[in-house]
Amino acid sequence: MTQVFSVGTYLPCWGSALRRQAGDDEDALTLAVEAGRAVLDGAAGAERVIVVSRELPLLEGGNAAVLLAGLGLDPELEVSERLGGAPAALDALTSARPRTLVIGADLEPAGAGAALTGDQGLSLRATARLARSLPVRTRDATGTVHDYGDPRLLRERGVLASVAAAGVEKPVAVAGVDRKQAGSLCAGLPPELPTAGASAPFFALAAMVRDGTTGTLLAIEQASLTGVVVETGTVRVHRREPEARPVPKGKYTPGAEIPISLAAYDRAFEPKLRWEAARHPGRDELDFPPRYHVGRDGSLSSDYTLVPLPRTGTVYTGVTVHVPVPGLRTPYSLVIVELDDVEVRALVKVTGTEPGTVGIGDRGRMVLRRVAVRSGVPDYGYAFEPEEAA
Repeated sequence: MTQVFSVGTYLPCWGSALRRQAGDDEDALTLAVEAGRAVLDGAAGAERVIVVSRELPLLEGGNAAVLLAGLGLDPELEVSERLGGAPAALDALTSARPRTLVIGADLEPAGAGAALTGDQGLSLRATARLARSLPVRTRDATGTVHDYGDPRLLRERGVLASVAAAGVEKPVAVAGVDRKQAGSLCAGLPPELPTAGASAPFFALAAMVRDGTTGTLLAIEQASLTGVVVETGTVRVHRREPEARPVPKGKYTPGAEIPISLAAYDRAFEPKLRWEAARHPGRDELDFPPRYHVGRDGSLSSDYTLVPLPRTGTVYTGVTVHVPVPGLRTPYSLVIVELDDVEVRALVKVTGTEPGTVGIGDRGRMVLRRVAVRSGVPDYGYAFEPEEAA
């Protein structure tokens, strides 16, 4: 039996109430970080991380370092990256040891969910696991998608046949299928879930906690199925689900993008992704970005300590850029943010709101975003999300 201490969900602000879409600066990894940080907000730290998705940015080179840095976790923690949908995410959760952070992230529709296991909390008891092959929709290593295009076959020989073979009791929630199909399977009115992939079981758990319901939760993908019984227990639920808004108008300009320098990428990675400034011995002020100092005697001081920076602040000044830039949607806004409780100002891009709508004095938080893709490598940094957007 698994005990879930905390559940967190995240939805991008773009799209509609029925279907969210990731922003230009979001991918499965930034969605996973948002959901993971929601779970870890005020909770004890995780000792290991499992991320489940079919949309991992890198299949070679790994995503663990960026994920741990964005979550503010120790870089030595064990990270497991798993390819899968709703059943794989629920399998990972029900088999996880205590103090494991399990995250599921999806892009179509977009959303992410996470759960932190512990020694007490909401009890999950695995009741069914069934793996059957009915590849109605496939995607190969090059990203080519083939859809057999027979929803009746998928429903009759996939979902319904698997539910019957599993022999589970009528569920109260089903992750991985649309609301109409979930309604035909459930004993009552099931919760409406915004995603249908790896994040869907976490949204289902959050909805069950909200409604105070217990019972069977099923996760289904084509003909594979995982079932758990959600029992009583106290659990913390943290939702980051802003109101849906239409995607702002803009345009991309063709042209050569700036190539990546992996040497510069490596030098900047820790302070940029972990959001840290440098403090030199004998000096109170912080340097951001971190840099060396030359003393009055001409000696070079490189012995500094990295200090975590606050992730909230106030807009000091800003500008909206209308000049086309290859690889970026224009227009876009840049702001200088005065971080709380430290004498540090940072120049960052604005996210989560239409360009030109953020003004001096606006409050907000710093969020991990994909700032560019250079030479095929996703480059991450922080952006300012105003409070109204969050």
